[in-house]
Amino acid sequence: MVELATVVPEIDDRDWSILTLGERIRQIEVEGYVLIPDLLSASQLSEIKAQVATLETRGMDYSEHQRTAGDVMFLGGELTELAAHPVTIPFLRTLLGDDIICIKGDYTLSKPGHPGMAIHTDRGPAVMVRVLYYLNDLTPERSPFRVIPHSHLSLHAEANPYKRYQQHPDEVMVMAKAGSAILINHRVFHSNYPNRSDQDREMVAYAFRPGWCGPGKEEPPWDPAKLAALPPHVRELFGDPNTHYDDFSRGNKPPDMPRDARGISPDRWART
Repeated sequence: MVELATVVPEIDDRDWSILTLGERIRQIEVEGYVLIPDLLSASQLSEIKAQVATLETRGMDYSEHQRTAGDVMFLGGELTELAAHPVTIPFLRTLLGDDIICIKGDYTLSKPGHPGMAIHTDRGPAVMVRVLYYLNDLTPERSPFRVIPHSHLSLHAEANPYKRYQQHPDEVMVMAKAGSAILINHRVFHSNYPNRSDQDREMVAYAFRPGWCGPGKEEPPWDPAKLAALPPHVRELFGDPNTHYDDFSRGNKPPDMPRDARGISPDRWART
């Protein structure tokens, strides 16, 4: 068997703090990902780390060193507040529209020895954004983010969202500081690199979709008791998982068609 040469990825180490609102929108729409730095304070990180330390995690089928736990939004404290982060949510509403629905919240632990994930997409509904909050500094050795920019734009069979890739010559490595988040279009091909360090790499991820974009299959409703325990500003993000609406029955030229839509104008990339 001929061994594949290991890809040496480009490192995307730009200054993410200087991006304008419009540049952030363009970055995630065109390249498939954007980093927003410094979203969590040291005290918030400390509380979240204390909370996730108590979780019972399960190993993945390819490695016990990659572990996860779900439904972290119902654990209270900073983990619950993270679902409604006051910087992230306004950005998502600008990106997706005012009506957004949070569909899941997970914790992921990449322990030393984690071999790295296959390059994949997150599938799901037609439109979804995942927000990856990092609890530790990412370094080249500590499971940094891995992405193939623009891959979500391809119409080719090789962009089938069920595909998996070992590596790709155009893959990019992104490091993030603890307290920062990387937001991804769920169709972009991405993963994380191996954890070759002697330290854990921890992440909390929330996924959001616009209200008009229903799930691919019927989803079970949220537990009413758990929903009732959420603070109102968080609860409003957890609408019925099966919410969707459309205009299929309105005819070809309904009488109230709008004459402007900033969300589809190239001017959205010039916003400050």
